[in-house]
Amino acid sequence: MKLIATFVAATFLTASVAIAGMPKTYQVTGPVLEVKPDMVTIQKGKEKWEIALDKETKVSGNLKVGAKVTIQYRMKAASIEAKK
Repeated sequence: MKLIATFVAATFLTASVAIAGMPKTYQVTGPVLEVKPDMVTIQKGKEKWEIALDKETKVSGNLKVGAKVTIQYRMKAASIEAKK
């Protein structure tokens, strides 16, 4: 019983640390303007948002032009240049 409790506690702690290290999730909703294998473009107000897709992107439903979608995303730096 003690072994099971220790295992459960260790699993919970590991999951908590992994989640705590992830950047905040944001959300955007709008109609799809374009779908490519590596990108989807949606309309948000007067702006067009291009959001990258990869093998880990989970898509439910039929992602096609004209569909109204809600996208959950995280911000990720492509590069950083620090100046003196």
